[in-house]
Amino acid sequence: MTLDSTALTHKPISLDRFPEFPPRDDMQNSSHLHLRSVITTLTIYYDRLEKMAFVHSEVPVAPSLSPWGSHRIPDLIVSFEDDIENIYDLGGYAIDRQGKPPDFVLEVASRTTGVTDYTAKRSDYERYGIREYWRFDDTGGRYHDVALAGDTLVDGEYRPIEIEWLDDARCRGYSEALGLYICWEDGLLRFYDPISRGYLRTHDEEAGRAEEEAGARQIAEARAETAEARVEELQAELRRLRGE
Repeated sequence: MTLDSTALTHKPISLDRFPEFPPRDDMQNSSHLHLRSVITTLTIYYDRLEKMAFVHSEVPVAPSLSPWGSHRIPDLIVSFEDDIENIYDLGGYAIDRQGKPPDFVLEVASRTTGVTDYTAKRSDYERYGIREYWRFDDTGGRYHDVALAGDTLVDGEYRPIEIEWLDDARCRGYSEALGLYICWEDGLLRFYDPISRGYLRTHDEEAGRAEEEAGARQIAEARAETAEARVEELQAELRRLRGE
């Protein structure tokens, strides 16, 4: 029997969307992104600027939907002026379908992926044409090569972004893609707005501030009511003295 050689040749398969990837059991990702509401914080920030932004975690990114092509699943992705509905329909970010790469991706270091983050993933994100790639390691460099690092794409190649150490427990670098400083603050990931000169508040911090403001309003209202009552008492005493 003669085998048809075409039967041994892999033919390209057309996908309608990205395959479903199982969730990763990554405590680092949960601790620094989800529990601190980073996605919500950035989404609210850009909504207030009236800037359309896609902010998400663990979304597959690839040049296309081809199953033979490589893909990566960054811990954090931010991209502007995208067809967001198409990203959800495809179950991931297909660069050829969007017509542009994402603007920003970030990886949080972990024991299992640390070395890959600053070697193979850096090369892939550079090849994808992603404008900025950042790495954050809460341990200060035990899993990554450094505590905080960023690269920006220049003529198709990544160039390191300057990281400024403010003291022994704080460093930061400016992300032109986000318009924010990416900060390593004693092992915590934070974002600093140079325009308002303040940190973007997490959900818990916003809730705490709302409670403080509500408490301050209640105190101010109570003081105003006390002052108004005292004025009425004085006016009544004055009328009594006048015999009115």
